[in-house]
Amino acid sequence: MVNLSFSIGGLAFKNPILTASGTFGYGGEFDDFIDVSKLGGIIVKGTSLEPREGNPYPRMAETPSGMLNAVGLQNKGIDYFESEIYPNVVKYDTNVIINVNGSTIDDYVALTERINLLEGIPAIELNISCPNVKKGGMVFGINPDSARDVVRAVRKVCKKKMIVKLSPNVTDIVAFAKIVEEEGADAISLINTLLGMAVDVKRMKPSLSTITGGLSGPAIKPVAVRMVWQVAKAVKIPVIGLGGITCANDALEFFLAGASAVQIGTYSFIDPTISITILEGVNNYLESKGFTDIKDIIGYINR
Repeated sequence: MVNLSFSIGGLAFKNPILTASGTFGYGGEFDDFIDVSKLGGIIVKGTSLEPREGNPYPRMAETPSGMLNAVGLQNKGIDYFESEIYPNVVKYDTNVIINVNGSTIDDYVALTERINLLEGIPAIELNISCPNVKKGGMVFGINPDSARDVVRAVRKVCKKKMIVKLSPNVTDIVAFAKIVEEEGADAISLINTLLGMAVDVKRMKPSLSTITGGLSGPAIKPVAVRMVWQVAKAVKIPVIGLGGITCANDALEFFLAGASAVQIGTYSFIDPTISITILEGVNNYLESKGFTDIKDIIGYINR
């Protein structure tokens, strides 16, 4: 048997296949298709301190090899999560991670303090990278000083493992990775969506109500692999790769480039069983190559 386990600051994961926030709901939506507990972890829908309505419709648009979204982190807030979602997600025999977002640093801090009280949640994913909210999100993720400030503030209060999700919409991704590592991140996840736009030529209007939105799907994978490769060489903490993964070979590209784990995102909308298929495919690849531990291929192209 191949050892697929990895860890983040002492937090053990049974395997490196995770689900990306915003594409997997709260896990229960996929119970009819897969055994969620077989995954290394699930990162649930982005959660804010207060309920968030999200952006006006239309807020999704198909593009060649991908999709644009401007949902705007719609969710019912931490109170709803605690009362209605938390009792259900703790049933999974895997790591359940909350994607944390806010409009101000105080929001991030207050939300993290609430999550500290949830014993069944071992980690947070600090989202400083969402490109389709008017306040917070990418505002923190594309300004080095703001990124440092929010990560530092959350680290001071966070009693969980902290993954920081980076924005690709920057000139130097390595600089941001080093900043969040310096400020105490236990791991880095990248990339979030690329800022994009589409125009409906029939209506002669932008396809999204917000004009711009986040591009995800296979179209962004080469950019994601490149950034993971750059960051993994520059930091000592684990890197979690995501962006356009549709099959085991896609995931393997990220591992070979230096990612310790991957998140499956947009393709779950097309095939709700894809995360398990990828898990099995990665295992089969390692067996076929004679590897007994996935760590043997992490960053292999740099050796």
